[in-house]
Formats: sequence, structure tokens, C-alpha cells
Amino acid sequence: MAALTDPLVQQLLKGTHIASIATHGPNGSIHIVAVWYWFDGKNIYVATSSRSRKARNLQSAPKVAVMIDSRDPAASFGVTISGTGRVFSGEESQSKNREIHVRYLSPAALADPRVGPVFARWDDVTLQVTPESVIAWDMREADRQVFGGAFSKNPDYLLPVQR
Repeated sequence: MAALTDPLVQQLLKGTHIASIATHGPNGSIHIVAVWYWFDGKNIYVATSSRSRKARNLQSAPKVAVMIDSRDPAASFGVTISGTGRVFSGEESQSKNREIHVRYLSPAALADPRVGPVFARWDDVTLQVTPESVIAWDMREADRQVFGGAFSKNPDYLLPVQR
């Protein structure tokens, strides 16, 4: 088990990574999708449309998980945060969504009438994830402890992944 305050977890939460969010569908299935996010030091926020499957799922089943990883096979580390989610809209949502958009879109993109205003209208709700459990992993540490540095000494052991 890890904590939100762990340096590795903080690095991921404060970074500009792509996260994956998992929610429960009405038939019990798991819905998982890539998202942009913002961490305010306590909760994780995701901007989305009220019509999205993830928003509709959270309204009926509030359990949620968010996974963020470095997406670097040579230095793979990540975190999975499970907790309770809620969906909200209005001014509070617009404010949180703006925080998310400025993390992923340049000032030029935000000012472009073809981009910034479209995201502002498109993402009409915010998902809030309140963490209950945190699990982190660091394959660099596993390489040192378990594999005796085999991967760091032989980078060709890991095949390239598509980006």
C-alpha cells in the first residue's frame, strides 16, 4: 500500500500523464477509458461530458479507480487509486474543468475559438474521485531487487512499445 504523499505518487499525480479511469456499467461490466486529470492535493478531477458512459456509470455506481503510469517500459512506474466518485456540474465544474484543460492545452489552443471554447462546452461536468486506497509500483525498483539490474544493464531486453 502506498500513500498520496509518497514522492512517486506525487510525481505521477502532479505530472501531465494520461490516466485511465474505470467505472462500473449498469450490467456489472467494467468501463475503462483514457482521460486527462487534475489533482488538487486531496481529490482527482476528470472533465467530461454528461453524456459520457463514465459520467453515467458514476451516477449509479460511485466506485471508481484511476490508474496513472509513466508509459515508459524502461522506467515503468505507476499508481492505481481506488475510491468513491461523484459527478457535479455548474460553476464549480467549469472551474475544475478549466484547471484540467490548462494542464493539457497550450495557451494558444485555449485561445483558439476552434479549440478552447469547444472543450469548455464539451466537458459540461466534472468527475471527482475521492481516494480510499493507493497502490504504487516501480519496475525500476523491481529490477534492482528482483532481477539484479538485468533490465537497466541490458536495455534491449525490453522491446519497444508503440506510442
